[in-house]
Amino acid sequence: MTRLAMSLHAVSLRRGGKWVLRDVSWHLEAGECWALLGGNGAGKTQLLKLLSGEVWPTPTGHGSRSYRLGRHPALLIDAKPKLAYVGAERQDKYERYGWNLKVRDLVATGLHRSDLLLQPVSPQQRRKVASVLRSCGLQRQAERGFLSLSYGQKRLALLARAMVQDPDWLLLDEIYNGLDAVHRARADAVLEAAQRRGQSWIATAHRAADVPRGTRRILELRDGRVHALKHLARSDLWQLAARAEERPHRLAAKRAAGAMLLRLTHVDLYVEYRLVLRDLNWQLRGGEHWMVYGANGAGKSSFLKLLYGDLSPALGGRIERHGFPAGTPLADWKRRVGYVSPELQSMYAVDVSVLDLVISGRYSSIGLGEAASAQDLGMAKRWLKFFGLESHAQRRPRELSYGLLRRAILARAMAAGPRVMLLDEPLTGLDPEQRAIMKRLLERLMRQGVTLIMAVHHAEDLPRGMTHALHLHKRRAVTIDLHSAT
Repeated sequence: MTRLAMSLHAVSLRRGGKWVLRDVSWHLEAGECWALLGGNGAGKTQLLKLLSGEVWPTPTGHGSRSYRLGRHPALLIDAKPKLAYVGAERQDKYERYGWNLKVRDLVATGLHRSDLLLQPVSPQQRRKVASVLRSCGLQRQAERGFLSLSYGQKRLALLARAMVQDPDWLLLDEIYNGLDAVHRARADAVLEAAQRRGQSWIATAHRAADVPRGTRRILELRDGRVHALKHLARSDLWQLAARAEERPHRLAAKRAAGAMLLRLTHVDLYVEYRLVLRDLNWQLRGGEHWMVYGANGAGKSSFLKLLYGDLSPALGGRIERHGFPAGTPLADWKRRVGYVSPELQSMYAVDVSVLDLVISGRYSSIGLGEAASAQDLGMAKRWLKFFGLESHAQRRPRELSYGLLRRAILARAMAAGPRVMLLDEPLTGLDPEQRAIMKRLLERLMRQGVTLIMAVHHAEDLPRGMTHALHLHKRRAVTIDLHSAT
């Protein structure tokens, strides 16, 4: 089978008035497997978009992009069907528009390369979809709505959608984000089978563990330029791991429990008529900082949405919020609670500046209904400066890299001065340097009396000072006092 090769020569790309790629030259032969490395804002996602034909190079008079099938040049229209993208931006698109397709139908859209299922699926195609779902371990989720899946399950479903297309190249943008060990192993198996069939991939990564097995070459970007282009050596993975190595987790000093902030009593939680958590009894006190962990689909995100108020317990369960007696508008509670999640990020494709996005956190809104006050501007600029986002203040969210946008949304949450922060995988998509910065910020908030509740997959993403853990497993919750755990 003749497979696609691609070449870039001195290609540059300008987005939102800023050069995001400069003079990039890269030749990719069929059968090669690449890791694409670089910090947040280095240009990785834009480079994938440029290869896929989603964006065009900025004319400079000397750059070019070309494709080849065997010895014969190929047009972009012929190359595009041989390229399949998997990443957060596509995942966010379904969230943003509320496209809650059944998983089997979402995978089937890959057959027609459309966002929605616009054509009937033949029996032969249905068998192909079922086969890909089995290979990804998603056969039990085939009839569920895509939006009801956990974040990691969604990512695996989108990988299945890509694989059903039989692409020559998989463009994998942080493919392992949100995957637990079981789902990572499933993704590994899918990619290893693809490599045996002669398919290729380009996988962006911030962690050594997120470079797929079988990757043989790396391209590293720095500030939009090629910094390294070479065969992958074990020392490269060691260096990447060293960059991500952070201070070991330390507990906060043991102290007397503070006042009760939240209490859940006999809570059953359903999402789309499906039982997620059963008979949950839990309380949060001042001075406590909780990690929430469990496998994909265990209910971590649903638990945080319950605390925030986006989900409600079934009849018979009870939530008590200190200082907010029964009958208090839920919006009053939400103004005192910061909430950050990957799904929330999908909502910020609106045409507002990053500055206005951060200011909107003070009003729990998307965009601003009226002009910002001097106090609003001062608070927003403070957090933009803290996150190193001053130069991006007038850019639009969709012009930022995924990691930069995550930092902006965290700044938005912090601009409201919350007493409790609910963080769902808050460091996902951040490079090692930015993860370290974010952890220091979270530690600072903890010292200032802000209570953190963090859902995580990676223990190294926890700031120092966590006191308790909540393990979600088989619809039940087990509380662990980290001071007493052995």
